[in-house]
Amino acid sequence: MTDPIAVELQNYLQRTRALLLAKLEGISEYDRRRPLVPSGTNLLGLVKHLVGIEYVYLGTSVGRPPEKLLPWEEDGSVWGGADMWALPSESTEYITDLYKQACAHSDRSIAELPLDTPAEVPHWPEGGRSTTFGALLVRVVDETAHHAGHADIVRELIDGQGGADHGALDEAGWTEFYTNIQKAAETFLTD
Repeated sequence: MTDPIAVELQNYLQRTRALLLAKLEGISEYDRRRPLVPSGTNLLGLVKHLVGIEYVYLGTSVGRPPEKLLPWEEDGSVWGGADMWALPSESTEYITDLYKQACAHSDRSIAELPLDTPAEVPHWPEGGRSTTFGALLVRVVDETAHHAGHADIVRELIDGQGGADHGALDEAGWTEFYTNIQKAAETFLTD
């Protein structure tokens, strides 16, 4: 692959994938799985969801499906949200290994396919399934960044470890920063 746009997109994607996986480090199996917001969002579920995103958009949609269907696709439970949380039988290692395999599969597609390669997304509505590999690569970069942001928030709710700038301030600095934001918001409180 020599397309500079594809190289740049892949670099962003690889960095964001690594940031997402780093959110699983240093916490318990329970904390990786527990939902902390009403939508049920949880760290391991975000990784599991992105397994399918990588395989479908950068694989199946360009005629490069994975060797084996994912269990939650095979049984149809993906459409009921089964890709957004890990079953007790699905270990962290199992989910992260699947994710790494899906990423490697995607990286091979990025290396071998021009951005203008025709693509067809099987689950998009009839008549609107056609796109290009480049458009899908942008979508996967966006989707991964979107979910990495969710992971930042969920991890912060677990143990206070937020995004990449977490070490920028000490505890007193973060308290002051938070207090200043709260005071600014309070200027809009009404009786």
